Amino acid sequence: MFNSLSDRLDSVFKTLSGDAKLTEINIAQSVKEIRRALVAADVNYKIAKSFTDNIKEKALGQENILKNVKPGELMVKLVQDGLTELMGGEAAEFNTKGKPAVILIAGLQGSGKTTFTGKLALFLKEKHKKKVLVTACDVYRPAAIDQLTVISEQVGAEIYKEPDNKNPVQIALSAIAHAQQQKHDVVIVDTAGRLSVDEEMMNEIAAVKGAISPNETLFVVDSMTGQDAVNTAKAFNDRIDYDGVVLTKLDGDTRGGAALSVKYTVGKPIKFVSTGETMDTLDVFHPERMAQRILGMGDIVSFVEKAQSQFDEEEAKRLEKKIKKNKFDFNDFLSQIAQLRRMGDLKSLLGMIPGIGKMTRDLNIDDSAFNKVEAIIFSMTPYERENPETLDLSRKRRIAAGCGQNMDEINRFIKQFDQMRKLMHKMSKNPGMMGGMPGAGGGKKGGFRRGRR
Repeated sequence: MFNSLSDRLDSVFKTLSGDAKLTEINIAQSVKEIRRALVAADVNYKIAKSFTDNIKEKALGQENILKNVKPGELMVKLVQDGLTELMGGEAAEFNTKGKPAVILIAGLQGSGKTTFTGKLALFLKEKHKKKVLVTACDVYRPAAIDQLTVISEQVGAEIYKEPDNKNPVQIALSAIAHAQQQKHDVVIVDTAGRLSVDEEMMNEIAAVKGAISPNETLFVVDSMTGQDAVNTAKAFNDRIDYDGVVLTKLDGDTRGGAALSVKYTVGKPIKFVSTGETMDTLDVFHPERMAQRILGMGDIVSFVEKAQSQFDEEEAKRLEKKIKKNKFDFNDFLSQIAQLRRMGDLKSLLGMIPGIGKMTRDLNIDDSAFNKVEAIIFSMTPYERENPETLDLSRKRRIAAGCGQNMDEINRFIKQFDQMRKLMHKMSKNPGMMGGMPGAGGGKKGGFRRGRR
């Protein structure tokens, strides 16, 4: 996401880096290119012009003040602050107070409403320890109830459904009554969508909202539709006055116009972003962190938060002891792979690390990169996994036959594992180095807090 915009902005900053100071001329040239970059990213011209006019005004105000700051660095700071403000300034609050709290989901057909309903249920269950009831109020789309049933089973949430009832208002009210009886903390109401905005759809969603008085009404929009997404978001808000926006498919081939424009146009914050197909790929939207990612600075805070939610402190201490004794084995390696998988899409994770995102942008990196390694390890006996040094030629041949790979692949993996094992053992003698390793304790301050397993 935002790859083209990031590259064009980077080009602007590099051009400025050759100048000794900011001048009216190079400021004008820079903001012109920034405006072009924003328009190319599907940001409305009016918004792009307002944004760059503001950048220009601030840059001219700094022209003769910060003499020791390089022009490129100053422009990066001004653009970062501007992007952060454009996207809302800070993360918006999400109201789950109530007995139960009621969350209403709206949006066009195909925007990802039903999938988001499941992701939000898992998010509230895992991150906030809520008992969640999802409600099937899409009474028109074929198999919509079946889809939500499957998703609810995936995330471990109860579903309320009335397959023979075609009145979404009655279904929603009955679901809330059921949630009160069963002491659910949150009810998420998934409503019907259409291929386009129409009066019947607006009347129905307005009627549901009026009947259930939700704590939060969220509008789900496909970010890949660009400026059309912003226009749709405005049409919905004019009618139902929702509380926040959810951007789905942000990991796709999107230019970023929706993320950059929706707060300015609609006046409602982006509350969540979805970046993958699996149920755990939902994140709270942080404007400052997104601005940093657009500018190629990564998002190390989000990376650490994801790590903290997955790595267990007791497991980290156990692993640290094994590494110090040079006893790190294949079972431990499998455990580390599983933890990385639970953190989300590998390429997205790498993109959060400053300096790494651009290097891996054009590489085909996905979770299947681990499959070959796992197949090799699963072809070992329990004894071999616990004792890597016992892998002689005969055992390697049996492992190769078991996983369907040749001896070169087996030897290469075992050699790399052995090198990694030795390096980790060496690093364990320096607590400062170990503190930065996922899963390693690194002394009192090195371990991650206890999180979900």
